[in-house]
Amino acid sequence: MKIFPASSAATKRWLQNILMALFLLALGFLGARLWPHPPLSQGMPFSSVYYDRHGTLMRITLANDDRYRLWTPLEKVSPLAVQGILLHEDRWFYYNPGFNPVSLLRGFWRSYVAGGKMQGGSTITMQLARMHWHLNTRTPGGKLMQVLRAIQLELSYSKHDILEAYLNYAPYGRNIESIGAASLIYFNKAAQDLTLPEALTLSVLPQSPSYRIDPKTGVLGKALTQARNRLFLRWQGIYATDSSQKALFQLPLALRQPEQMPYIAPHFIEQLRQQTQRLVQRETRVDTTLDAGLQRLIERQVNAFIVRNQSRGIHNAAVLLVDSRDMGIRALVGSADYYNREIQGQVNGTNAKRSPGSTLKPFIYALGMEQGVLHPMTILKDVPSSFGAYAPENFDRRFLGPVTATDALNFSRNIPAVYVASQLRQPTFYQFLSLSGIANMASENHYGLSLVLGGGEVTAQELAKLYALLANRGELRPLRMQKSDVYPQPIRLLSEEASYVTLDMLRQHRRPGDTLAQSSSSLPVYWKTGTSWGFRDAWSVGIFGPYVLVVWEGNFDSKGNNVFVGADAAAPLFFNIIDSINASYPTLQEPRHPWPKQLKRVDICLASGNLPTQWCQQKGKTWFIPGKSPIRVDTVYRPVVLDIHSGEVACPPYDEAQTRTEVFEFWPSDLANVFAQAGLPKRAPPVSHCKDSLSVVSGNAPRITSPLKNTTYTLRQSQQGRDKIAFNAVTDADSKTVYWFVDDIYLGSSASKKAIDWRPINNGQYRIRAVDDHGRADSRLVTIELVN
Repeated sequence: MKIFPASSAATKRWLQNILMALFLLALGFLGARLWPHPPLSQGMPFSSVYYDRHGTLMRITLANDDRYRLWTPLEKVSPLAVQGILLHEDRWFYYNPGFNPVSLLRGFWRSYVAGGKMQGGSTITMQLARMHWHLNTRTPGGKLMQVLRAIQLELSYSKHDILEAYLNYAPYGRNIESIGAASLIYFNKAAQDLTLPEALTLSVLPQSPSYRIDPKTGVLGKALTQARNRLFLRWQGIYATDSSQKALFQLPLALRQPEQMPYIAPHFIEQLRQQTQRLVQRETRVDTTLDAGLQRLIERQVNAFIVRNQSRGIHNAAVLLVDSRDMGIRALVGSADYYNREIQGQVNGTNAKRSPGSTLKPFIYALGMEQGVLHPMTILKDVPSSFGAYAPENFDRRFLGPVTATDALNFSRNIPAVYVASQLRQPTFYQFLSLSGIANMASENHYGLSLVLGGGEVTAQELAKLYALLANRGELRPLRMQKSDVYPQPIRLLSEEASYVTLDMLRQHRRPGDTLAQSSSSLPVYWKTGTSWGFRDAWSVGIFGPYVLVVWEGNFDSKGNNVFVGADAAAPLFFNIIDSINASYPTLQEPRHPWPKQLKRVDICLASGNLPTQWCQQKGKTWFIPGKSPIRVDTVYRPVVLDIHSGEVACPPYDEAQTRTEVFEFWPSDLANVFAQAGLPKRAPPVSHCKDSLSVVSGNAPRITSPLKNTTYTLRQSQQGRDKIAFNAVTDADSKTVYWFVDDIYLGSSASKKAIDWRPINNGQYRIRAVDDHGRADSRLVTIELVN
């Protein structure tokens, strides 16, 4: 008995074949869907959008193909825009297989049979296929290829992925592509925040993006308005719409043009682009550390200053503002005018290597305190001096004599700074700058001590890091330009004590025009100026509140100008900016940093900066770092026992009835000479004629200033009659004569402050010794080379 007749068996096989075919199709579809495919955005360049720290739009850049294009996930597109696009472009998007046969046939009939206007009948998937593969769909063959590619997309990607890619490919007029870029440029908002009129406006743009926007006025033109309103009528037939929404369509709608887009802090953004190279990434939002409000404020101050000072030859400036708390750059003005070619305005002056002048001096004094060379009230000599073969001069070519370390720093005296730098060891000043990240430095021998006075080159950004190091109590931290920048472990280069005291020294630097009875700012300002050799650069750098401010003025072609003096040119702009920030942000406060626990206040004798004796005439206080600050006792004020009748120094044993004790100032000969030149001669202490005199407290030994220590002198033999080496020494105030010896052979004597000449006759090494009339001595080695 046959269960299935022949005809039934054939039917069964036919059904089985159909089911197998359907199974294979389903399997193929599932395999095509599950097989990994590259994202539809692969190879597509995108723009980057830069925001300040508060979310203010700063700039949108062009993609590599000169298009504005922002990748926006479908979830971040307003549902109103999605519904409007589907209503206008492809109502059956979620139901068709990538093409709509009815629409295709209707389009073919009207385009090729009825002879009407070309009509494509393309679905969203077909449009994506055309844009993705750059297809020419104006011919039947091109249209067929478009359908096949659409099917390929449907087999390979989900509807979600296809719609998302379409929204990021679609043209929206001019060189704007993607709904994200169109929303931001036209309406200054994200795609997820579009209103219904805005959403429907963008919904009708992709079909005819070229003629619907008036490029001259930037407003919603008549054709675009009519197309949008027709879509709104269809919308009302499907979606419930209240009267308030209808009223919005009666209002004019302006579309911002790309030329009207903000371009805030162009130098900052260009530097950030070069550092991050954000050119083809899908993550196109860049949240920066910049503050657009502070940027605009500083730009206004720079522009106003340049206008007022153009007659003086000041045409360019660069300013950098950094928040020392997180090291974020808050404002960066790379030049006075980014678009001015005459001043090379597109050069980023904050990132250009320039001579720093005296702006690095605070770190010399900080290192000096760190290494026990000085404290803030140490008396330094501002007198003619040589350091090896280097003989620096002061900017004003004058000498002040004895100055405190604080005054030497704030009055920017060169010779004391070079002296302090010459005493630094581990690290030297050069090593400190290398550790702080100053880039592209030559060797230490190349600079020598000239590095102290601006012999090297730094950028404004490197200077900002250095001054922020003081604000952060000796910890070096890198600058940050993006919120996402990591916070690396800081590097300690100075102690908290040395950093605090250095800032306290800088705080005493009064701004131009200040008087002792006048306070110019609610916040203390810790600042320093600098002027480069040849008047090429004028600097003013400092700290106020939480900010580090760097101001540079000069020319990018390094042309000098006598007005480029830090105190006269850069400082006024520096304080204009500070005053404007204080006025605009009255609640600005300085970060609270209590002074380090190890730091002490001690009494000193003001004349010497050393610990006072009972004879000290005027005392003061200074900061003292235990275990580091130098401990010496004052020797300027010394008691002298005098005969009450003759007024001469009395010799022991003393008769109290015939003697009296008087305190005299004992100044070294070089300082006494400066006092005399300044018209302020000091009363010379009396000379003792006593043998083994104890009437005067033991003074200072002479200090040989010439010849130079451990130096080789090359002399021509034919010039022996004229070539000579001058011997000179600085002596204590009670010394009147210096006796000179060469290898213990007596050469001769010279009066204090006078030199004696020596003419060597043989090659070799010699020990030069100077002995004063009290038996105190100094010596050094020199080498003589006689050549033909």
